[in-house]
Amino acid sequence: MERMTACARPIGMMSERRIRGLAAAGLLCAALAGCGTAATAATAGAAEPAMSTAAPRVGCASVNQSTKVIVERYRLMTREPVTAAAWTVIQRNVRLVRALFGDICAAVNHPAIRPPVNLCPADFGTSYTGTFYDGQRVLATFAYEETGCPRVSISAAGKTKGTLLLGSAAAAGRHLKADLAAVLGVRESQV
Repeated sequence: MERMTACARPIGMMSERRIRGLAAAGLLCAALAGCGTAATAATAGAAEPAMSTAAPRVGCASVNQSTKVIVERYRLMTREPVTAAAWTVIQRNVRLVRALFGDICAAVNHPAIRPPVNLCPADFGTSYTGTFYDGQRVLATFAYEETGCPRVSISAAGKTKGTLLLGSAAAAGRHLKADLAAVLGVRESQV
């Protein structure tokens, strides 16, 4: 066996009462520090207006910030020739962009109902995906499928919310198809 040197630190057990005392002292310091900060912030706010450091809004909270939407159309089974120019539309008309964005948000804020199995035919047709922008900043992305049971979803900040366009969701987003047609520059029957 080796001998212990004089500089070795003794290992001992702390008493439970000492641990509780240290924890209580730590909580008391944290509470006092928090109260002082709140009091300082309250008096500073009265002297001068507070600066807003909130993060920029995205998703449905940013409907009135949207300035542009890029929409892509996909056809699952079609006889049309495939041309790249016919599949993508960039819309910068703020009124049209915000109308579509608002309709999508109104629809997805209603719960989806489960339709009977025989109500939704096979999904062979057209679907749309798009991205809403505020300048160059992405606010949200969406997906809209017209065939089968129509459905819409929106994604922002890593969260996705969607619904089938039946019942209350269809009533809330009743102008969705017309506003999508306006954004695309086509008749509603062509969506």
